[in-house]
Amino acid sequence: MSKDRSEEIRRFEGPLRGQALFAIVFLVASTLLLSQIGSETKWAKGTQFFAQPRFWPAVSLVGMVLFGGLHLWKLPRRGFQRVDVTEWKTWFFAIEYVLWFLTYVLLVPILGYLPMTIALMLALCYRLGYRTRLMLWVAVVFAVAVVVLFKSFLSVNIPGGAIYEYLPGALRSFFILNL
Repeated sequence: MSKDRSEEIRRFEGPLRGQALFAIVFLVASTLLLSQIGSETKWAKGTQFFAQPRFWPAVSLVGMVLFGGLHLWKLPRRGFQRVDVTEWKTWFFAIEYVLWFLTYVLLVPILGYLPMTIALMLALCYRLGYRTRLMLWVAVVFAVAVVVLFKSFLSVNIPGGAIYEYLPGALRSFFILNL
């Protein structure tokens, strides 16, 4: 490493861990979004330039690519080190809960709102270390309360699970409408 580069790293006041990862992920994501702008937005004929549906999204995405590239270019340290791997793990732990929720959303139409809400609450409760019988029962009661609140009191239309089709007639209707 050159003397100028090591001097720049030494003078940098902020934390260096994870910056290269952030800059690369940000630049790749914004470039991907910019590449899709032609199919996701349109150019409306007869509309003023600044009122075009594609204009402001394009401005923001071009800015994201430009400034993301400049950020990556001006980083004091571009290589990956052991602290970057630790930072990646920290980011993954946050993303883990997004994956839990996405799995929940994908399985609700198949298994139903009530069973999946109970399963998610139990799984998250167990994952977070609350493994006593009391806490697992609290999770079940909370899940049932959430379902009753959303389906009955707030009248939120959540499609019934495909598994409900195997229930007998009147019970199937009750499950689809209320659970």
